[in-house]
Amino acid sequence: MTRQTWQTLTRRGFFGLGAAGIALAAGTPAARAAKVRTGARIVILGAGAAGTAFANRLVERLDGARITIVDSRKEHLYQPGLSLIGAGLKPARYALSTTAEWLPAGIDWLQEPAAEIDPLGKTVTTAKGTRIAYDYLVVATGLTLDYAAIEGFSLDMIGRDGVGSVYAGADHAARTWAAAARFAEQGGQGLFTRPDTEMKCAGAPLKHTFLIDDIARTRGGRPKSEITYFSNNEALFSVPIVHEKVRMLFENRQIATAYSHVLTAIDAGRKLATFRTPEGPVERPYDYIHVIPPMRAPDVVRDSPLPWADKWVGQSWVEVDKATLRHPRFPEVFALGDVAGVPKGKTAASVKWQIPVVEDHLIAAIEGREGTARYNGYTSCPMITRVGRAMLVEFDYNNNLVESFPGVVAPLEELWISWLMKEIALKATYNAMLRGRA
Repeated sequence: MTRQTWQTLTRRGFFGLGAAGIALAAGTPAARAAKVRTGARIVILGAGAAGTAFANRLVERLDGARITIVDSRKEHLYQPGLSLIGAGLKPARYALSTTAEWLPAGIDWLQEPAAEIDPLGKTVTTAKGTRIAYDYLVVATGLTLDYAAIEGFSLDMIGRDGVGSVYAGADHAARTWAAAARFAEQGGQGLFTRPDTEMKCAGAPLKHTFLIDDIARTRGGRPKSEITYFSNNEALFSVPIVHEKVRMLFENRQIATAYSHVLTAIDAGRKLATFRTPEGPVERPYDYIHVIPPMRAPDVVRDSPLPWADKWVGQSWVEVDKATLRHPRFPEVFALGDVAGVPKGKTAASVKWQIPVVEDHLIAAIEGREGTARYNGYTSCPMITRVGRAMLVEFDYNNNLVESFPGVVAPLEELWISWLMKEIALKATYNAMLRGRA
């Protein structure tokens, strides 16, 4: 068999597998549990991926419940697409849709920001003073990007004078590409950073580094450039075997690594970045810098009694049992997605696995029994290593690699099929999840 024939067969096989997977994710007719009759008042804080997907699941499971989703955002952001936009592979509109088109009929959407959570009185109050009582509360607010913690930085810098940041949104990701493209062509000092907090999709800083390195090789800037990745601690990834694989790839591609360097300030006029290190502050010049800010729970969560008191101090993630995602002090409260205080799980793939667990325990509580579902920390990161190649990295709380396609997709190999899962299949699966079908 020739190489070309093998590639053709492999691609056909992938699309067959992909089509079947997407159809399953999109909700092929299947037996569903009978609806539970209840008058429970359920409030969901946040209409992002977690809140929207959970609302869609609940309307299919409950009959008579009063479900209210609280969020003032009118725009839905497909966050897994930001890395592709920031590398010029997708336009900004790829990640944008409206909140309204994903929300189910039969719920109340309160388009106001939440300002106060009172878990003792079982109420949520909005910034406009609207108060909503609940029997059960699902906190799915997402997190806050704390750009203000980086001295000298402002969002209007993105896209200008060699500054990029894909996290700030679709338009900012597109502006990031404008700055990164100039670096890819002209070369210079490229600095790629990671914050000293828990963060959503911890693989994203690595993806952007790999992509810009690869694109610079095709656009002529790589021989004239030095690229350095700044890790906040002594590892490139929290899973040791993945750290070692990335370290080897960086070494092979001559990407330098600076461990235990945390960005604290930018002087845009002098194109100088300041890092906190164990030896004291260090300044580094840049021609391109990719900034990822510290990430924390939103103020409405931070100012409530819900966060952990002894973990992630200053970040204020919601205290939950890591297996059930239920609050130990306020059993009517659950957390989903980025804001949940668990050791792993700030990715869209994590949300997909968390939702059935919270659904099981919430409905069990309504019925006066104990739930049985458990979340094992499943997290997935399609780690792009170059345009057209990626590693499908999946793992759990114990840093065990978890394979969704054993025998088909090797987790630590740079594969075309893994790239297509990120570039094509992932969005279809994500959209199905929003509809409550995955």
